[in-house]
Amino acid sequence: MSRVGKQPVAVPSDVTVNIDGTHVTVKGPKGEQNWIFPPVVSFELKEGHVEVTRTSEEKFGRAMHGTARNLIANMIEGVKNGFTKELEIQGVGFRAAMQGTTLNMALGYSHPINYAVPEGVEVTVADNTKIKVTGTSKQLVGQVAAQIRSYYPAEPYKGKGVRYKGEQVRRKAGKTVA
Repeated sequence: MSRVGKQPVAVPSDVTVNIDGTHVTVKGPKGEQNWIFPPVVSFELKEGHVEVTRTSEEKFGRAMHGTARNLIANMIEGVKNGFTKELEIQGVGFRAAMQGTTLNMALGYSHPINYAVPEGVEVTVADNTKIKVTGTSKQLVGQVAAQIRSYYPAEPYKGKGVRYKGEQVRRKAGKTVA
């Protein structure tokens, strides 16, 4: 039995969970999330918490037991509090700005990089170098932050590029003149 999957998921008072077979809908103050799970797991809503059980003892069913429980917990957390990823841009002339729903970045290339922010995610820029990605979906927030970072990951020689807030970049020594 999955140690994670056995744990019930607490449902706060300001969040509602609707279960229709394998289709789970979670509504809260920050928004709404839907997910359709495979039929190897089943859900039961009991007085203030959701219990996840598996209907199959196959490998996929055992794997989905804990995964489904954590997905529901993340959905509840997302509609209640939301998720945030913060990025920093370092480098001379490197900057970012929002124009409507497009993030415009100057990252040392010959052209500006325009990233269309997907629906369900909000991106804000402070001081031209601090990017904050927020939303209700943990997966979508992490994906958007990773895509923004992928345009110019922090490089090890000068340390310039886009990095997560607090990320340590191991620096390398440059060429030495002998």
